[in-house]
Amino acid sequence: MLSQLEILETLKMFREEHLDIRTITMGISLRDCADSNIDEACRKVYDKITRCAEHLVKIGEEIETEYGVPIINKRISVTPISHLCDAAKEGDPVLFALTLDRAAMATGVNFIGGYSALVQKGYTMGEKRLIESIPEALSRTKLVCSSVNIGSTRSGINMDAVGQMGTIIKTAAEKTADTGGFACAKLVVFCNAVEDNPFMAGAFLGEGEGETVINVGISGPGVVKTALERLGKDADLGEVAETVKRTAFKITRVGQLVAQEASKRLHVPFGIVDLSLAPTPAIGDSVAYILEEMGLEVCGTHGTTAALALLNDAVKKGGVMASSYVGGLSGAFIPVSEDAGMIHAAECGALSLDKLEAMTAVCSVGLDMIVVPGDTSASTISAIIADEAAIGMVNNKTTAVRIIPAPGRKVGEVVEFGGLLGTGPVMPVSEFQSDGFIHRGGRIPAPLHSLKN
Repeated sequence: MLSQLEILETLKMFREEHLDIRTITMGISLRDCADSNIDEACRKVYDKITRCAEHLVKIGEEIETEYGVPIINKRISVTPISHLCDAAKEGDPVLFALTLDRAAMATGVNFIGGYSALVQKGYTMGEKRLIESIPEALSRTKLVCSSVNIGSTRSGINMDAVGQMGTIIKTAAEKTADTGGFACAKLVVFCNAVEDNPFMAGAFLGEGEGETVINVGISGPGVVKTALERLGKDADLGEVAETVKRTAFKITRVGQLVAQEASKRLHVPFGIVDLSLAPTPAIGDSVAYILEEMGLEVCGTHGTTAALALLNDAVKKGGVMASSYVGGLSGAFIPVSEDAGMIHAAECGALSLDKLEAMTAVCSVGLDMIVVPGDTSASTISAIIADEAAIGMVNNKTTAVRIIPAPGRKVGEVVEFGGLLGTGPVMPVSEFQSDGFIHRGGRIPAPLHSLKN
């Protein structure tokens, strides 16, 4: 039983410290929707999604009301659509994207993920067609999110796919120039993508998952920052880690409760709780502010990577004891445009792209919601993706790039995305080119430690 003090403490987390359930994500397998006729496949996709997720939003709102727990997003993830493209050899893959968008709107969810392809070792014909269609698909839909996995520790890095994704991202940005390249905010390029990630834009239902599943993502940077404020400036870093660990435990218990309730009421198996610290643009709800509370003047200064490593490890250690099943990405996210502290650090020059890359070696994802000048070349974007994928491949961790070359924008300008996506300061990239490296193509071999059998 919870004590009265613990109940009041949790209520304070919700009301004053920005604790929330970031998402309830229902995974839905579409493998049985495959059909050689694309129109028939789309009909099956729409019918299955709207049937399975019919009550998702309603149940989420009921749990919110009954428990007083803010649930920010209700989302759907599906089988990578490239699988359906393999079966429907004739027809435009964009039809699948339009169908996903209609189904998402019909169910009332915030986003639907899975317009995806896994090409870490090579392409199928369906994967090629889907990737080529991504700019058109994302520019013509509102709620559809896309991801491409171009590398893994086991397979190495598919540099042909890396080179192609630079062009895809540029084209997607140009097709949505009137919104600052917004299509790119719905597109992420992974190395070591996970199968049970509830967060967008990278969510898809992996091969090892069941027919349907409920995955929950939590968020609570403000709670962790407040706990460190109470700890005081004189505590050593061991005490800091212990405080973060204990706080992560409490936050994750809330996620476990919501996941179990959603699973029971929707009659869908409970998958995992992703115990990530996912920030918002709200003041106080920032991973950067946690790092600064540890003693850094501004996030991005020397010591930032070490502080982030401590935070990420403590979050995992605390959260893993609080849930039966922990998965997804789990740790600390550092999306620049979605984090008020990161925005400030980028604007004042303390946080550079190079420093962010170093930080991604110890955080949960990678270069997330980074806005760069619109005239950044496709090969430079590909090279940024390659660097990030190399960090993931060698360190056997998930890394990702969600980068937005904002058309017509220059360094120092700001792009407004609104909502959870926030405000993106345009960050400089290197003036030196990587064209020759990217144009070589081929595959970067997997590291020696991938041979674990």
